[in-house]
Formats: sequence, C-alpha cells, structure tokens
Amino acid sequence: MLKHKPDLIDRKILREIQQDAAISNLELADKVGLSPSPCSRRVKQLEDAGIIKRQVTLLDQEALGLPLTIYVHVSMQTQETARLENFELTLQNFEAVQECSLITGSDADYILKVVMPDMAYYEHFLLKQLNQIEGVASIRTSFALRRVISRTTLPLGHLND
Repeated sequence: MLKHKPDLIDRKILREIQQDAAISNLELADKVGLSPSPCSRRVKQLEDAGIIKRQVTLLDQEALGLPLTIYVHVSMQTQETARLENFELTLQNFEAVQECSLITGSDADYILKVVMPDMAYYEHFLLKQLNQIEGVASIRTSFALRRVISRTTLPLGHLND
C-alpha cells in the first residue's frame, strides 16, 4: 500500500522528471500547470514520501566503451541465508554489475546484468571474481545481441484515480 498516493499533478511531475531530472522548477511548474512554489513543495513531498529516491545522470554505455551487456544466471550450492548474504555483499564490490536480482522459477538463484568492454574483461570477471565467491555452484551466461527497449522510466498508469 502506498503511503502517499500521487494525484494527477504528482503523476505529471513524475512523468516530467523521469524524462529530464535536470528540468528547472520553473519549467516543470509550467509543464504541469502550477506556479513554481507549489510545484517545488510537491516535489519535496514526493521526495519525503520516498517516491523520488534520487536524481542521476544516465551515461551512454557504448560511448564509454562498454558495448557488451551480459546476463549471468548464478546458481548457489545452497540457499542458506549466510551464503546468500555473502554473495550479495560481495557483488556490491563489482562495479560492472548493473543489476542483481534473487529470482524464482528458474534453475538459477540470481540473475545479474553486467556491462563489459570486451570478452577479455568478461573472462577475468567470470574466472577471477564471480567464480571465486564461496557457494557459487554454476554460472550460465547470455549475451545481448541488440537492445530492443531500454527504459529508465517507471509506468504510472496504475496510479490513475
């Protein structure tokens, strides 16, 4: 259950700032039909409610020489809490890991999204880092051939009144 259900104006604000977090308050207010002060207050309320977590700058992966996107399915020897916590804590140190999710409905326990400059980097990551984590039983790798959809925006349609 949401502690703060965004109304129509909040949803407009959220849509706009998901598209451009650097938008000025003046421009945002104009786009959502508010004056600047109430707009600023609403943004602050959305932050205080935990709906807006932070603002980031998105970088171009390929322009930075990271053309490989790799999905890694990791199976653990056991699902003991201590083993899972150690695995998750260790992954925090690997900046190439963009996402990690504990999953169900698969023969893997985790799926990782990793970005790399080339196969040599991935080989080092696989053999010298990932395989060295205690409790890893098996690893399967899939390489993305082409990005079909890449979104950073969350859907908001389910919040309609």
